[in-house]
Amino acid sequence: MWIDSHCHLDASDFDADRDEVVAASRAAGVEAIVNLPGHVDHFARAKATRERYGCLTGYGIHPMWVAGPSARSAREHIDVLRTWVEREMPDLIGEIGLDFFVPNFNQTEQEWFFAEQLKIAREFDLPVSLHVRRSQDQVLKHLRRIRVRSGFAHAFNGSTQQAEEFIKLGFCLGFGGTATFPQAQRIRALLRDVPIGHVVVETDAPDIPPSFLGTMSSHERNSPANLPRIGEMLADVRGMSYPAFAAATTANVRRVLAQRAGVSERESG
Repeated sequence: MWIDSHCHLDASDFDADRDEVVAASRAAGVEAIVNLPGHVDHFARAKATRERYGCLTGYGIHPMWVAGPSARSAREHIDVLRTWVEREMPDLIGEIGLDFFVPNFNQTEQEWFFAEQLKIAREFDLPVSLHVRRSQDQVLKHLRRIRVRSGFAHAFNGSTQQAEEFIKLGFCLGFGGTATFPQAQRIRALLRDVPIGHVVVETDAPDIPPSFLGTMSSHERNSPANLPRIGEMLADVRGMSYPAFAAATTANVRRVLAQRAGVSERESG
């Protein structure tokens, strides 16, 4: 059995067939999906997705929705997030973090939002799901200053040294579709080197399609139903058996979310 540690099941890409996608995921052996909206306008939709499908759910403000060219976020949204967290008690805070890859995004504003969301995670003792794109050192700086109860570094593509620093802070590193491509040699090497107790598997569906859906630049819709096949390919990269890799990575997700609804360490045996 598998847990998709990072998915956007509430995304509009699934509006036409969400029931079928969830049914296919369960049939494939995906026992749970961690669903992560990225904007306060999406929280109600994520709540409805949680209630209908039993998803593990986070609430957070994605860095690409912060202070972008169209000014899609406002600082008042932090208060909205806190209200939702206090009322709903989600499984984690996310997807939050920093993204310095996309041009014209305000670094100062991103860091303010990130720090404020880390404070909420600390206040409610929740793990976090991190967006870390070309920002590993800056994210680590904030994590050392505002300590939270662990979490996931989504789609991790930093260096071995940076990976070690995230692990020291109690984080698991997420691997998914990108690592299924043979040309992604650096990420595949990192997957082989990271201690198995800190590896989790994710789809980021509908994004980051794996190699069996096309090329690295293709825009085919990914699905949580693809997680077992992605996991099988990652197990091969890692040099582990499929059952052992599935059991270890699933146990890692459960450990991080152990104190939250629907997941317990007792179940990870």
